[in-house]
Amino acid sequence: MVITTEQFAALEPHLNEKTRRMVAASLTIGGEHGIKGEVSKATGVSYREISRGLQELREQPTDQDRRGGVRKEGGGRKKLTDTNLALTRDLEALLESSTRGDPMTPLRWTTKSLRNLADELNEMGHGISHVTVRTLLSEMGYSLQGNKKTLEGKEHPDRNAQFEQINDTVKEFQAEGQPVISVDCKKHELVGNFKNNGREYHKVGGAPEVKDHDFMDKELGKAIPYGVYDMGDNSGFVNVGMDHDTSVFAVESIRQWWLTMGRERYPDARYLLITADGGGSNGYRRRLWKTELSRFAAESGLMIRVCHFPSGTSKWNKIEHRLFSQITMNWRGRPLTSIEVIVNLIASTKTKTGLVVRCALDKNSYPTGITVTDEELSKAKLSPSEFHGEWNYTIMP
Repeated sequence: MVITTEQFAALEPHLNEKTRRMVAASLTIGGEHGIKGEVSKATGVSYREISRGLQELREQPTDQDRRGGVRKEGGGRKKLTDTNLALTRDLEALLESSTRGDPMTPLRWTTKSLRNLADELNEMGHGISHVTVRTLLSEMGYSLQGNKKTLEGKEHPDRNAQFEQINDTVKEFQAEGQPVISVDCKKHELVGNFKNNGREYHKVGGAPEVKDHDFMDKELGKAIPYGVYDMGDNSGFVNVGMDHDTSVFAVESIRQWWLTMGRERYPDARYLLITADGGGSNGYRRRLWKTELSRFAAESGLMIRVCHFPSGTSKWNKIEHRLFSQITMNWRGRPLTSIEVIVNLIASTKTKTGLVVRCALDKNSYPTGITVTDEELSKAKLSPSEFHGEWNYTIMP
């Protein structure tokens, strides 16, 4: 009879590393085919360790065994990331141009295969197998997904080339110590005692009761969080508006980030790189977005470079999985009963990697329907890039 999980759990505290695998191995002696798998499942000892334990049972015990000598805790071969500090950094660099994320979770995934990543790392001088790459990716929060899950809408033929363009531009600005921000407007949130997806601990029967419908409360309205994520500083700024998500609101959010965080963080900045989605209030077709950026450039004295992601690829924008997903996790399961609750929950968002978020409430009015004439647009000192000038352009101060 194979020992049960509960029986082995009671015995395990009295075992050391070696006797643990030997006890598990002894349970397989005389068993039928497949007994190792059953024992491994019941005890939590790996199939390989059970085989090692069987070998040790066949050997004569040494004097050290009789004295109870075993490897001390923390012994054994060190992890590659402990002995090769550049490994994680180089792996991140390989993934940087090919990652995307779900804005509702912290999970990231890559379109590169394990073997391709291992080959590239080996060419860089890291002796590593694809199995170890898989372990590292899991520890870093990645998982491999099929290609069919990465396509969003109609794919532009220059989509990948634009990703490389953005990646190269980001590296160039960061190498020169210039600020690089990722911007976007998060999903609008109803303010009030409405259901919020997710769960948190309460005493049995003590979960908060919420309304059984999701119709906007006209008095409380809705919250419009526009985010700015600083890629170099791992910090975020969220401007919570209550009127409309317009281009004026988008640029005002960037302006407030610069005044409250960016200017202090980058006192010698001459340039600013903005990565943004292709649509919405910061879309590449928005004339008002460009003229408002021109005004901000004149105020700040910064030369502003803008790189847009192609249509249908918004989840590739860093702000989605480095800021917005963390905010969503922070307030999961909590009704957003007031605008103050929303602001405080956003501002309290933190991560183990050091993310810090500042949040502000914007009560200004942002009317829709503003038209920008050809003459007004021509006054903006806008210089399109040679490669897809509609996506990549520079605005002079």
